[in-house]
Amino acid sequence: MEGNHRAARCTKRSRSTFTKIVSIALSVSLALFGASALFGCAPKSSNSAQPSYHAGTYTGTGTGNGGDIVVEVTFSDHAIESIDIVSQSETPTIAAGALEDLPKRVVETQSLGLDAVSGATMSSMGFMNAVADAVQKAGGNVTSLKKTGASETSKEAQELSADVVVVGAGGAGMSSAIRLEELGKSVILVEKTYRLGGSISVSGGNQVVQGSKLQAEAGVTDDSAASMVEDFQKNGEGLCVPELIDLYANNVGPTTDWVNEYCGVEYNMKGGLHDLAEYSHNRELAYEGGGAGATESLRKAVADSGATVLTDVHANSLIVEDGAVRGLKATGNDGTPYTLHASDVILATGGYGHSDEWLSDELKTTSLYYGLSSSTGDGLTMATAEGVDAATLMLDYAKRYPNGVEVSKGRAKSTIDGNILVWPMSTILVNPEGKRVVNEKASNHTILEAELEQTGSMLYLLMDQENFDTWSTKLKDTGFNEKAVEGYLEANGTSTPIFAHADSLEELAGIVGMDPATLRATVDKYNASVEAGSDEEFGRSGKYLEHKIGDGPYYLVEQKPRYATTMGGLVVNTSLQVQNTKGQTIQGLYAAGEVVGGVMGSNSPSGANNGWALTSGKLAAEAIANS
Repeated sequence: MEGNHRAARCTKRSRSTFTKIVSIALSVSLALFGASALFGCAPKSSNSAQPSYHAGTYTGTGTGNGGDIVVEVTFSDHAIESIDIVSQSETPTIAAGALEDLPKRVVETQSLGLDAVSGATMSSMGFMNAVADAVQKAGGNVTSLKKTGASETSKEAQELSADVVVVGAGGAGMSSAIRLEELGKSVILVEKTYRLGGSISVSGGNQVVQGSKLQAEAGVTDDSAASMVEDFQKNGEGLCVPELIDLYANNVGPTTDWVNEYCGVEYNMKGGLHDLAEYSHNRELAYEGGGAGATESLRKAVADSGATVLTDVHANSLIVEDGAVRGLKATGNDGTPYTLHASDVILATGGYGHSDEWLSDELKTTSLYYGLSSSTGDGLTMATAEGVDAATLMLDYAKRYPNGVEVSKGRAKSTIDGNILVWPMSTILVNPEGKRVVNEKASNHTILEAELEQTGSMLYLLMDQENFDTWSTKLKDTGFNEKAVEGYLEANGTSTPIFAHADSLEELAGIVGMDPATLRATVDKYNASVEAGSDEEFGRSGKYLEHKIGDGPYYLVEQKPRYATTMGGLVVNTSLQVQNTKGQTIQGLYAAGEVVGGVMGSNSPSGANNGWALTSGKLAAEAIANS
């Protein structure tokens, strides 16, 4: 059956071939990110003075999204000969293309005046700063190099037509495009970054699979949509939009089976369903290869589908004719204007976690961001523009986790995968005063609430050596670079992020400013609970209360609130049609994924966002095809 599906998908429409229009990869003006001083965007300078360097190889350092980027740059007397990236801790699914392309471009152009790679802006900035650092050490003129090498832009207008334009190529956008083409609709898929993927590509790689064949195969057959709705309403503080959470719960199972059987996304059945506090039934599975693995399968399915794909193209505004949305105005990162005509548009533009315009002050000041720099609320901006007038809700909410590590100012990486491994061992959470304040196996939401009440909105993981050795094996999976972690350990609590360690609890407490007696008492009390088989204070139980905290060395690793997914967005009906501020349906405009508001209330549980993206994308496509 799967082979038949694939054959049908790949051959059904010879009229539509997969075309990938990619503009110059180094794009997006850094003025949007306050970085115009770093990358010169003026036309190439007429100054023909030959650069001069002290020949040799020099090391340079810059700060990217995930920490330091270290490069070795080799110079002749008058040229940059080669650039090698020695170490970096950027997220591979975001930065890999940029960090592969930029060294070649700098050498080719002999310039630091290049635009950043869209979707990898912070990584691009960090790399270019590192090269500039090396140039300065080699006696070169950084200012002069920033004024050269900007690309000429193309201005030839492009006008294209399809049945549907899908804006945004994350999980929701890819799902929509694949399903629309499967149902016989022609599609133009528009993505402002240089590759398809969006948030699913950098996610933890887990998905709710309630009601699917896979859930039954993994041993759970008594789950239900009603149970899922109840769990989600509890987790989301009763704020889930009832008709949308019902829609999700009743369709995520069939969507999972379609994603698996038709799109080719594999799930880790050997790892089994996850046991999570948020759920009354085990209903989460991991993707094989994590979020990156799922994304590669979805990219291939898009390529096979026949959809026209435009990358490095930024959506600007919706085309409205007689009150209905009939297409999109967009601009390529090389300056090319696009007019895209369609009967319907699906906004799958993601969230607004990296937007000054849409993000609340409270989120900006209390939590670390770990999502995509491209999550700037573009769908909200276009849909709420005058003449479209879409309604929004719950814009003050974001999905926050309690397990962030601040790898650069205001930016986080997650330790969630390692945490899951060590909760059945003897790892505990302590506050900056050295006290336990929460059951470590409570829901993320419960732990977050406790964390936000602590000094500096912070907790620490307390681990003995055995726990740390196990925990640290998962750091690579969440984007930590081995050399960066070595640096954190070497700093030993003297700078952020805090990875403090010592042979004794008393010495460890002193490093981070805790009272040694308090930390010792906390450990002794926890170990006594293990002996008694009962955690009277916080209720940790079962397999999570079987092992004592052992002998040193001991480690304290910071845990701070982090967010990527925003919970607010556009108001839609059960056909995913966007509603205006008067409660009326905006004809021709649909939304899917994170840009939709209120589905999961104030706080999405684990694996829910990927499931919603794929489910809502598929449902929006079906609503259009059946209209």
